[in-house]
Amino acid sequence: MSININQRWALAIEYDGTFYHGWQRQTSPEQLTVQQVLETALSAIANRNISVVCAGRTDSGVHALGQVIHFDTHVARNAEAWVLGTNRYLPPGVRVLWAKPVACNFHARYSAIARRYLYLINTHPIRPALLHNRVTWHRKPLNIEAMQEAAKYLLGEHDFSAYRAADCQAKSPVRRITHLHVRQTDKQTIALDVQANAFLHHMVRNISGVLMKIGVGERPPEWAETVLHSRDRKQGGITAPPEGLYLHSVVYSEDFFGDFFNDSFLVC
Repeated sequence: MSININQRWALAIEYDGTFYHGWQRQTSPEQLTVQQVLETALSAIANRNISVVCAGRTDSGVHALGQVIHFDTHVARNAEAWVLGTNRYLPPGVRVLWAKPVACNFHARYSAIARRYLYLINTHPIRPALLHNRVTWHRKPLNIEAMQEAAKYLLGEHDFSAYRAADCQAKSPVRRITHLHVRQTDKQTIALDVQANAFLHHMVRNISGVLMKIGVGERPPEWAETVLHSRDRKQGGITAPPEGLYLHSVVYSEDFFGDFFNDSFLVC
């Protein structure tokens, strides 16, 4: 595709959210965010201000393996410039993975048909040192079978009021979870893998908190359904910490990306 004036670009971003006040730019420049450092780097390549729109805002301490953003520009740059050039201006914990010119009707947020998150739990009896900001530590063993049984109650389309933050601003609490798997990735790590059409604020962390309480034996698997039907956030217990949460990927229609990707998790 040729590079045109008024071109819209889509980029995938990977980042370690440990030292950032979430994704969204804040009014105070001292509260460093991923959006802030990314827009600064892109603006350096474009020699003018660039503003980006993301697929899903992440909170402080939350990471991303495949955040997707878009922006419009009059500047003629190729994909290599947007990837390699931008990465030169980014701090080590943030990287552009790919860039692609897209149609003007593509929207990183509203064109997405699904999002996928991972929540990683470390169950070693000693809190990890090197991974302390990359996983959530749970010193007690967890029953994966009980957690997976509980997860089945959350599949499908439901009112997830009991699993969203009290200050969630979404107009509707109804979301559709298409898969929610609990699996052991190694002797010390459990992964919660969840995909939905969209997520509410703190939804994945609240689901993780409920499943961990079930996994440790404090509640039966059916409790996940009881919490769901209550539609009351106070019934769900704690919100799990942010450190173990990763925005894994965003799913779009082939109408926007065609055969650009070989990884089926990103385009369906």
